[in-house]
Amino acid sequence: MAFDLHFDLTLYPDPVLRRPAQVVTAFDEELRAIVAGMFERMYASKGVGLAAPQVGLKKRLLVLNPTGVPQDELVLVNPRLAELSGPPTLFEEGCLSFPSIYAEVERPEICKVHAFRVDGTPFEETFAGFTSRIIQHENDHLEGVLLVDRMSPADRLRNKTALEELVAKYKRKAAAPAR
Repeated sequence: MAFDLHFDLTLYPDPVLRRPAQVVTAFDEELRAIVAGMFERMYASKGVGLAAPQVGLKKRLLVLNPTGVPQDELVLVNPRLAELSGPPTLFEEGCLSFPSIYAEVERPEICKVHAFRVDGTPFEETFAGFTSRIIQHENDHLEGVLLVDRMSPADRLRNKTALEELVAKYKRKAAAPAR
């Protein structure tokens, strides 16, 4: 069976973003197609990372590419952040589920991850810097934690209008008759 999946982004405040993702149990052709579709959506949206809930899927799956170079693509299936260490650093983050919204977020510099590759092979790796930050951000999505939850009161105030516009857009879409 061939899968050709094209995903739309799920935007705040869609409730799917708040639901914890479920463990992936099948490492098959469908999973590979989902990963390919997620990378396609991530690149088309000019992102560096994407979690499955951001395309409406309740799977513990994330993709990222900190450099944009194809050989730097990374897929984490059922990731678990085993250890966070290093000095906490503040860095401006954006999120594809929050278009044009940015906030300073403090995160540990280093993360040790236990995960599976798309073929089901388990692995453990330690990441630092920007890659660590992307993984921590995308892993938040798997737990139902969003950028807005990490915002300081000042960032929340600075982004108040944009956040209200996303909520209003979601309400209009939810109220529209189905086609």
